[in-house]
Amino acid sequence: MTGKPPFERVVSAHGSTVLRVCRAVLGPADADDAWSETFLSALKAYPDLPADANVEAWLVTIAHRKAIDVTRAAARRAIPVAQIPDTQTPDTRAAVSGVAGRGGPPGAGGGLVADDDLADAITRLPAKQKQAVAYHYLAGLPYADVAAILGGSAEAARRAAADGIARLRRTYPGAARAAAPSTASNGEPR
Repeated sequence: MTGKPPFERVVSAHGSTVLRVCRAVLGPADADDAWSETFLSALKAYPDLPADANVEAWLVTIAHRKAIDVTRAAARRAIPVAQIPDTQTPDTRAAVSGVAGRGGPPGAGGGLVADDDLADAITRLPAKQKQAVAYHYLAGLPYADVAAILGGSAEAARRAAADGIARLRRTYPGAARAAAPSTASNGEPR
């Protein structure tokens, strides 16, 4: 068979990888929407995709862009509050502006992996590290493809993924503490 497989087979083969990436980048609340948007866009562009293209990397690139779109849209939405405060204190200003809890909503990584603590730790990584870890370790893309998606070099993608894994080893409660030192020389956590 020299032609491309039917799009249905592409969805079956790569759907779980795209969903893992969407969950890692966005959390479970928005992942399903980003997954759907990814495959809708891919369906429209699939006829023009060369037969020898790396379909998985192509889909992860689309998922990355859809995740950015979802993040931007969420930043534009109003944050509902139970009651509007009469005067603003630093605490209410943070709650109203969304500064409080920047790591994402509680349980923002649930369903990404079997361990909710690990999923939460992944969602708290800085954006480049979170994306590099998701694209390389969850989607299985080589660093060259990760670099093409994120922009930059393969070495920068490798560094971001390594830094993300190092941070996970320090912050994830289930990580083997003996494998990576968790305190600085003064006894403070890094």
